[in-house]
Amino acid sequence: MHQRVQRLSTAARMLAAAAAAAGVLLLGQVVGGVVPTAHADGAASTVEVTSTLDSKGVLKVQEKITFSGSAPAQVQQSFETSESLIGNRSREFDLSGIGVTADAGTIRSSTSTDGDLTTLRFAPGSAKTATVSYTVAGAVISNGGNPTLHWRFLQGLSLSVRSFTAVVNIPGNFSYVNCTSGPPNTTTPCSSFSAGVGSQSPTFSDGPRGEGEVVAVEIGFPAGAVPITENIKEHWSFARAFSVKPLPLGLAIGLLVLGGIGLLAAHRRIGRDVAPSDEIRKPADFVPVGEGQSEFRVVGDIRPGHIGTVVDERVDPIDVTASLLDLAVRGHVLITELPTGSKYARTDWRLTRTPADQAPDDLRPFERVLLDTVAPAGEGTLVSELGHKVSGSVHLVQSELYDEMVENGWFQRRPDATRNTWTQAALAGLIAAAVITALLVIFTEFGLVGIALILLALGLMFIGQEMPARTAQGSALLAGLGALRSDLLTTPTDRMPPGRELSELSEVLPYAVVLGGAERWLDAIVAADDDDEPDSEDLSWYHGPSDWQLADLPHSLRNFIVTVNGTLFSR
Repeated sequence: MHQRVQRLSTAARMLAAAAAAAGVLLLGQVVGGVVPTAHADGAASTVEVTSTLDSKGVLKVQEKITFSGSAPAQVQQSFETSESLIGNRSREFDLSGIGVTADAGTIRSSTSTDGDLTTLRFAPGSAKTATVSYTVAGAVISNGGNPTLHWRFLQGLSLSVRSFTAVVNIPGNFSYVNCTSGPPNTTTPCSSFSAGVGSQSPTFSDGPRGEGEVVAVEIGFPAGAVPITENIKEHWSFARAFSVKPLPLGLAIGLLVLGGIGLLAAHRRIGRDVAPSDEIRKPADFVPVGEGQSEFRVVGDIRPGHIGTVVDERVDPIDVTASLLDLAVRGHVLITELPTGSKYARTDWRLTRTPADQAPDDLRPFERVLLDTVAPAGEGTLVSELGHKVSGSVHLVQSELYDEMVENGWFQRRPDATRNTWTQAALAGLIAAAVITALLVIFTEFGLVGIALILLALGLMFIGQEMPARTAQGSALLAGLGALRSDLLTTPTDRMPPGRELSELSEVLPYAVVLGGAERWLDAIVAADDDDEPDSEDLSWYHGPSDWQLADLPHSLRNFIVTVNGTLFSR
């Protein structure tokens, strides 16, 4: 009976075990579709690092890997050769002499570089151990000015590691040691690290560590114990190129201030007019000729073209047009307004040399060139046809006027030549500043200094336009022109001698066109008309169509001036 019970008990246990096994198998089949089977590419029972930091700051490393069981088909280890720092900078490490031995025999390996990663690959075969050797330059960094060894002795390994140890032989005494381990950029302390007082071989240990995890070591040294070998690389960025740090910002501001002072000093020394030494005299005046009467008289041989050039140091279109009006008023050329076919047609004028111009002894060189250009002897010229006839002559008129500025003693040098000299210097400076700025922006953080140089070159270009300087005689003439302008704007226009109103008012007009006040003198000519009859030939220098009256002169003359300006100086 007892034996039967025992057999039943044994059978029951066997049945329960078989049911349990079947349950486990069924559960594995159900769960197996959801949870993948765990596996590893390979594992290392130990990684033992022996390294030496020499007196020149070069680190030599030997990393011995002992495999757990059979070695994997391929082992890979990636070394980070760049470490990002604050301010678009990075710390660069230089790896060299990378090699692998397995069970004390050399095996084939390959090394590749991709960006900041240097990757070693090798096939250990049936070897039980593999030793990776390499040299690192740049691993001694500056920590508050003191040298510090900074390197990840375990990194980027395609194996999990059960136990890690590292011994670092150093050339002298250390200040401190530190070790962190775990995922990259971790701050978790290692399992243990130690170094006795006076020890020159600090020891570090950790584990287990997963695939790709790191063990980073720091060993601090007293100042001067080991040379600092770190290589800091600056990376380009807009903020870095145009840094507002105290040094580049201060240099840029200082350069602007000193350069600005230099430009102003150059203008005051070279481009400033000489003070007039003689009594200021007006080049023309209204001279009394009777009770309540006066006439306009030019003192000396100063023409409207001279006046405009002395005032603004340039031969402007209005200076040439006013000179043409003056030639007409003086009887050298007749301006005839032609009738239009309809009120929408464009107005045109004919310029004709007059019989009074047979012996033009009073013509200045620039006036002779202008007269021969716009109204050649023996033929009339339409204003609408001037463009292609005078394209090359207008520059000669301007050149003659500039020459007379020097010949008359009003400028030491031709104003246009002075401006050209300074403009060329400014352009050369601008090109040089642009090149310097490009180099500063690409390679340094002193881009603001380059911007300051560009601004100074532009300032030189602006100052160069103001460099033509009048002589004492030129300054005296300029002051007299200011007084004449005041007269043209304030002198009563109804005091011309009776019977000579039109001729006297006409003489004023070219000077008023240049200096200002032309409208009031045109109104005076209109007011001198004492009848309602057509006045097509009342003026000796300007003739209009048969129905034209003096009241039309302001509009006609404004139209003439605008048209001639555009025609003579069109390109």
